[in-house]
Amino acid sequence: MTDYYAMFSEYLAVQKSSSANTRESYLRDTLHYLEFLSGRGLTPLEADEKDVRAFVDQLHELKRSQPTISRNLASVRCFYKFLILRGLTDTNPAKGIKLERVEKKLPQVLSSEEIELLLSRPDITEAKGCRDKAMLELLYATGIRVSELISMNIKDVNLRSGVLYCRGNKGVRLIPMYPSAVVAVSDYIYRMRGLITGPDSGNALFVNLNGGRLTRQGFWKIVKGYAEEAGIKKEITPHTLRHSFALHLLENGASVKDIQTMMGHADISSTQVYVQLLDNHIRQVYQESHPKAKLG
Repeated sequence: MTDYYAMFSEYLAVQKSSSANTRESYLRDTLHYLEFLSGRGLTPLEADEKDVRAFVDQLHELKRSQPTISRNLASVRCFYKFLILRGLTDTNPAKGIKLERVEKKLPQVLSSEEIELLLSRPDITEAKGCRDKAMLELLYATGIRVSELISMNIKDVNLRSGVLYCRGNKGVRLIPMYPSAVVAVSDYIYRMRGLITGPDSGNALFVNLNGGRLTRQGFWKIVKGYAEEAGIKKEITPHTLRHSFALHLLENGASVKDIQTMMGHADISSTQVYVQLLDNHIRQVYQESHPKAKLG
């Protein structure tokens, strides 16, 4: 099992040029699959379609969500494609397995009022609150991913120009920052960052209270804490501020193409979901606000 896993890890990192998040997910899913096969006394070269189906059935029994199951199946397919490329097998037992289509849920977003409530919670007189305020403002100002936020270095923000340089696998995106976001980030860098940095901080823009680079999990614990303080009942996910950024831009006249560029979507279909979200939002506002609609 270990040899297959190590070879697959190298393939994802070097030949497939996968992002760190994708690589981590594929490797984690593949490890679960290999452990599942080991429990059945099988190697991946001995497994057939019924074994892959049994793995999917186990995920259902464990109450995994449909997106998680779909990702696991995609990981297993990718793993077998790798084995075929290596000449270790000539079949992909996961290829013919189809999952039932489920209606894709539209992303959860915060209203402008909820955003203001959230942004008002950090105490900027303290180093932690000043850092948290800068992170929240930056996410809502630019719509970047949480993974992009925590990987940023100080050089990635140009405070004088009010521009963020978001560096990814496919180049650098230049995203404007609104003035209060620039002020929040500047305040954190020049007034408070030095109070929490340490030997392991390096050039990391956002660090935890031990001086290391902030993690994704650490950040979302922070956000959920502020959401509770603000009395926001909606479920906060790793992309809530990103989704809110996109919808609010669309509501105020930004084009889907421009939003796609700022968000770094490779395919415009990923951005089109916000058009549907906007349509649903407008319909809900109409139902709640029009006097004749209320009568129905």
